[in-house]
Amino acid sequence: MTTTVTPAVKVILDKYEATSPAVKANLARILMQGKLGGTGKLVILPVDQGFEHGPARSFAVNPPAYDPHYHYQIAIDAGLSAYAAPLGPLEAGADTFAGQIPTILKLNSSNSWATTIDQAVTASVSDALRLGCAAIGFTIYPGSDGIFEQMEEIRELSEEAKSVGIATVIWSYPRGGKLSKDGELALDVGAYAAHMAALLGAHIIKVKLPSAHIEQEEAKRVYEGTDWSNQADRVRHVVQASFAGRRIVVFSGGAAKGADAVYQDARDILAGGGNGSIIGRNTFQRSREDALDMLGKLIAIYKGEAA
Repeated sequence: MTTTVTPAVKVILDKYEATSPAVKANLARILMQGKLGGTGKLVILPVDQGFEHGPARSFAVNPPAYDPHYHYQIAIDAGLSAYAAPLGPLEAGADTFAGQIPTILKLNSSNSWATTIDQAVTASVSDALRLGCAAIGFTIYPGSDGIFEQMEEIRELSEEAKSVGIATVIWSYPRGGKLSKDGELALDVGAYAAHMAALLGAHIIKVKLPSAHIEQEEAKRVYEGTDWSNQADRVRHVVQASFAGRRIVVFSGGAAKGADAVYQDARDILAGGGNGSIIGRNTFQRSREDALDMLGKLIAIYKGEAA
């Protein structure tokens, strides 16, 4: 890890005007970590899919991934920016890997049997402090019937985290209510979701890459007349919605896909001014060798070293 904060990172940190030095130090830990340290770009490994999809659906394709130590180690060996996971996996390796990579404690989770679009709070800010985490993570579902309760939950948790110097990452995934399936990934909806996370005080915003679909009837006239077929332009719009780029925005890797599609997503994120990728299934569902190769190529793309 580079110890001197680079000009690129200082420019990012200066945009967080009401943020305490302690929180900025933890943001700097993430931004200065690994092979992208100091560039202002990030690649984060998130492993909460065991909660969301179950262990077999998540890890059977690559059995070593049942072990939380596997994920810590691959994030370290690949030179990633941070590792995000629920309480249990972080506790399982907290001592072995202490100080080797910044961690993000995911404070809420759901499961594949749930009949409501919501998540349970499964960990606390005190857990994050005890485990030495740089940030807490929290999912909200804009559009769902439970969104206002989720907003109140993250307000309280983020306030507590900020009071003890820990940063906040919000996963903002539109779902439920009047949203169609296509609407969950619509450009107007994705930009709105990113903006909502910024409004809630997120230091880092995690959203899905948006499609060119426009969902809201009231928004269509605003978007019409512009060609949204280029993914980099859609990324640029989501970044614009995140306080005109004053907040760090990373994009989810989504469901497993071919390597070429993963690399193209990274090129478009870079071209659109996004800060990077938070990519789970597309790495840990591959062999360790293939995952390290993929992550190495992603880092090269974000460093401008690969076409």
